[in-house]
Amino acid sequence: MSVRVKLTLSYAAFLMVAGGLLLAAVWVFLLQYVPDDWNRRLLHENPNRQLLLHTFVPAAAVVMVFLLLFGLLGGWLLAGRMLAPLARITDATRTATYGSLSHRIRLPGRKDEFRELADAFDAMLARLEAHVAEQRRFAANASHELRTPLAISKTLLDVARADPGHDTGDVIDRLHAVNTRAIDLTEALLLLSRAGRRSFPREPVDLSLLAEEATETLLPLAGKRGVTIETGGDLAPTIGSQALLLQLTTNLVHNAIVHNLPEQGAVWVDTAVRSRAVLLTVENTGEQVAPHRAATLTEPFQRGTERVHSTGHTGVGLGLAIVETITQAHDGVLTLTPRSAGGLRVTVELPAPAPDADSRQVRNQIRDSGA
Repeated sequence: MSVRVKLTLSYAAFLMVAGGLLLAAVWVFLLQYVPDDWNRRLLHENPNRQLLLHTFVPAAAVVMVFLLLFGLLGGWLLAGRMLAPLARITDATRTATYGSLSHRIRLPGRKDEFRELADAFDAMLARLEAHVAEQRRFAANASHELRTPLAISKTLLDVARADPGHDTGDVIDRLHAVNTRAIDLTEALLLLSRAGRRSFPREPVDLSLLAEEATETLLPLAGKRGVTIETGGDLAPTIGSQALLLQLTTNLVHNAIVHNLPEQGAVWVDTAVRSRAVLLTVENTGEQVAPHRAATLTEPFQRGTERVHSTGHTGVGLGLAIVETITQAHDGVLTLTPRSAGGLRVTVELPAPAPDADSRQVRNQIRDSGA
């Protein structure tokens, strides 16, 4: 049976029970004032319980039949009215099943349980639609990015085949550069996928140590580009994957170095501790970045055209996308804020360990690993 039928039968049964109890109460009340004198004559002139029984029971039966019919009809209409929002939600679910995620319920009326369910379903559809659109853009961009080095390699090989006397050293160097870029892109895609699945072991990590390690690793690149790096801050213990968080820090510092002023640029790396979070902030000088542009830099394969042309470094377009994925995998928040003087301020906020014996153990393990 459908829910509507079950509700209809429930309403009718409840009405029948209520009517039966009411009639029983009336019967008991009437019996107190009617004598039991069946043996007397002139029953119509002298009412008794037997006469009341013959007259009350048929009327009560008629009332019960009326209550049954009224309960079934009224219950059917009332159940249909109450379940109408569920019908709209079901239609929206079927529409989404066939691939149309743009449909919304937009249930009118007062704020009740059905309205809350419809609003939650609309919000879920909106997030799902945005996620699917993002995945489609990612697949299209990844296909394009992977096709480009393959097409370049094919062109270089065709040129070398058409001119056997051409110097192969230049072709080999260009093929090596193209293949290196393709390998970097593939490794970045694999890292992005692994971080998104959250399939990694968690261990105590100090962001300040990772910031120092990333800075030391990238000092030659910073010196080559004329960029100075300043690091500072407090111990910033958290729980997560040391390899992924190191990759996150390295990506942020690398982006800050590459997308900087042509000369005399600066990068500031800082760590801090809040009540329930640890912060990693990477700030750099550079060109002015519009707020709406900063909001799109975490999308895969998004590159600032002006920044690319000014630096001559394109990368694979996944640096900040990997940073955002790793941050979300660690239940953190990534914030990009354009600086008024030019450049960008990137802040990663991660949960801090609970202040108990376990956190002391975390700090001890971090201190031992730093030593």
